Amino acid sequence: MTKVDRRVLKSQTAIKKAILELMVEKNFDDITIRDISDRANVHRGTIYLHYMDKYDLLDKIIEEHISNLRELCHSASDMTFKEGNYVWFEYFADNHLFFSTMLNTKSAAYFRSRFLGLVVEEYKAEVDVTEGKNQGIHEDVILQFFGAAIVGAVEWWFKNGMPVPPRDMAEQTGILLDRNF
Repeated sequence: MTKVDRRVLKSQTAIKKAILELMVEKNFDDITIRDISDRANVHRGTIYLHYMDKYDLLDKIIEEHISNLRELCHSASDMTFKEGNYVWFEYFADNHLFFSTMLNTKSAAYFRSRFLGLVVEEYKAEVDVTEGKNQGIHEDVILQFFGAAIVGAVEWWFKNGMPVPPRDMAEQTGILLDRNF
């Protein structure tokens, strides 16, 4: 694997942070490449060197976080829901700007849909409709119900300024999932 130049990483980090900060201030459709370059303190050409346009930039940021969350799920596969949720909520807290922006702005419907899809995909292996509490309930109903509950809890958490520490959110949502899966 080739090592990425620190200047490239610094520029990409500044660009990603700039678009997220701008999305807090105004609608995504109103953000220009000039706005992003001014906020990131980089030349417009630097943005085009790494991204086709602002949509490509946002897609790549979203894909990066979805991929990171997927990796966290796989690394936590032998944990309880409570333990696994702790890994996620720590990641959410560490990436507060991204998640609060993506879950609190009008431009975030695409991310919410991708996030819900990831949650549903990752919980699919946990659903058993052949016996126990969930016997006879359609698998997709269970997955959509709990997926929407997790996404909704995360949205609530960010919209309210993370009033509960990450460990407590993980523990409490994990308990609820453990009770039902």
